[in-house]
Amino acid sequence: MNGNHPPFPLRPTPQSDRRTVALTHVELTWIEKKIEHWLRFGRRAEEKILDRRRSISSFMPGSAFAFVRWASNDYGTIVSRMDIVRAVEPGARFQTLPFVRPGGEILLRVKGWPKVERVLRAIDAVEALGIDAADAAPEYWRHLHNRLAADHEPRAYTREQHAAWRKRRSVML
Repeated sequence: MNGNHPPFPLRPTPQSDRRTVALTHVELTWIEKKIEHWLRFGRRAEEKILDRRRSISSFMPGSAFAFVRWASNDYGTIVSRMDIVRAVEPGARFQTLPFVRPGGEILLRVKGWPKVERVLRAIDAVEALGIDAADAAPEYWRHLHNRLAADHEPRAYTREQHAAWRKRRSVML
């Protein structure tokens, strides 16, 4: 397959199903001290419990969420990652990400527990301002990603920056 066409025929989506098609789905797993995939922030549009260890959280287009993946074996941590992702509109371009379907716009991606901890502290600092991290400017998460990748100290998110983002967003709507 050349990647341009799905391996199955496309059928029109019934009107009643269009809302669910537009959602971005994140598969979460929690097996204590083995595999821990969880959300640090984000507004779920839907949540489906698969069993006592797994669930699927779904997000509306445009909403941001932080997805943490951690895994270990008998010798210690083998995976420690965090992604801040914005769910995309149907038909928009997106980046693929494990356990996120179809994918999303990746605003921040870090690996290694020290960097994950720094992002968790940055999220805490945004929330300490009384701002839901899911509402923070996407540019801030990109800034944080770039500064951490360059091993530089990121600037703190401010109320003024948030107010400017809210004004820009209201004009874009």
